[in-house]
Amino acid sequence: MEFHTPEIKAPDRVKTDEEFNLEVEIGPYPNTLGHSIRRVELYFYEEVREFNPILLATVSLTPTYVEPRIRMSLRLRKSGVVYTIGYCDYHRLLEARKRIEVES
Repeated sequence: MEFHTPEIKAPDRVKTDEEFNLEVEIGPYPNTLGHSIRRVELYFYEEVREFNPILLATVSLTPTYVEPRIRMSLRLRKSGVVYTIGYCDYHRLLEARKRIEVES
């Protein structure tokens, strides 16, 4: 089941408030009615923040039409961990984490 683990593609280091691209991909996946990713959630655990995590996005997907690949642009002010959860109707929860360092 390792190929079902979400992959977070983003730089390891970014500059404060500088826009960068982030991509979450899960697969390859059969993407059928009985075995597909139905939702992807993306969170950010920001260092030294009193209330964590921050919900960045929730994306609902329709099987057979949409592949489980999400792209977005982010701007961070503090270092932390990007965390994603994919909801598969067969395997249930799939998750991954990636640390991103923010430099001034």
